[in-house]
Amino acid sequence: MSGRTHATALILVALAGLIGGCQGDETPEPKVKRIIILTNGNSPFWDAAASGAEKAAKDLKLKDANLVLEFQRGDFGVSPQVDKLKNYTNATDVAAVGISVTDANSPAIADEMQTLKNAGIKVITIDSDVDRQNYRDARFAYIGTDNIVAGRELGKASRAIAAEGGEYATFVGIKGADNAKERIRGFGEGAGDAFTQKENMGDGGDRSTARSNVRDALDRNPDINVLVGIWSYNTPAIVDIVEELGNREQVKIFGFDAEPPAIKAMDEGMLDVMVVQNPYQMGYQGVRLMKAMVEEDQAAIDEMLPDRSSPNGDLYSTGLKVIVPNNEERLTPDLFEPTTELLTLDQFQAWLKKYKLTGS
Repeated sequence: MSGRTHATALILVALAGLIGGCQGDETPEPKVKRIIILTNGNSPFWDAAASGAEKAAKDLKLKDANLVLEFQRGDFGVSPQVDKLKNYTNATDVAAVGISVTDANSPAIADEMQTLKNAGIKVITIDSDVDRQNYRDARFAYIGTDNIVAGRELGKASRAIAAEGGEYATFVGIKGADNAKERIRGFGEGAGDAFTQKENMGDGGDRSTARSNVRDALDRNPDINVLVGIWSYNTPAIVDIVEELGNREQVKIFGFDAEPPAIKAMDEGMLDVMVVQNPYQMGYQGVRLMKAMVEEDQAAIDEMLPDRSSPNGDLYSTGLKVIVPNNEERLTPDLFEPTTELLTLDQFQAWLKKYKLTGS
């Protein structure tokens, strides 16, 4: 080896050592991890929840904590939710999952939620919980509505509006969903013995089936005088069929949630009462809790869930509103729980405008 070649080789070795040393001393960029909200289906209800989640991501500075929000929408199926949960477990960048459970009694969903927990991923439920008697341990907490109370509030409203009592039918997407079962149960309790349930029909999330269910229920039961929409799109489906049949004078219409068509229907005299949840806060508080869990911020967790040792200490309520037409005088605040707001349609629309929402 010539002197020049030898010198060149030494320089290259030195440079390689220098470069290697610099690389070893560098602090690696922190890996960004995902906080995921997985819905049970897709509707304008979830648009409001997404807005709340995005606002929380901004307010709580997720980016500074090396976290990013993903809002993923389901299709009302159990198997797709199971598949997504499996994918989250196999991913290396998922920090927390907030799921609106499609079927509260599904052992497959509960098992995958437990697998996520075992992998160190934080898990909560939002809007629709697991069956608490069997699968409560599959998640840390539930963020959303006390659906039995919500059902009771709508039932009490129906008792005041349809004072003569009668027969009613309920319409929902997935009958096995926890929020569906609890709302229907609560409605019956609130309405009381003067009312008899004649039908409870599920549509699997299909809007066409939702409308045909209403028509079929009325065909089979001509004496039904109360129609109840349990999920957000069910009430507009009821209104469509009642308009088609021209029998509005024979039926009262009650519903959960406030999709834009339902708001329009109330404004046009086609809807008697809406019990409205707060999906905006479900999204916001869901992100807030998941971030606190990921960062092990016990003070923030305790602020949201101050008594987790109590029977329902793992439930965070996002509140209820009862919405009535502007000229409705039969309903008064004393009919409802102290924490439930009674608003006219105009007052509710002002609230929507404040938060730049089209529905809730």
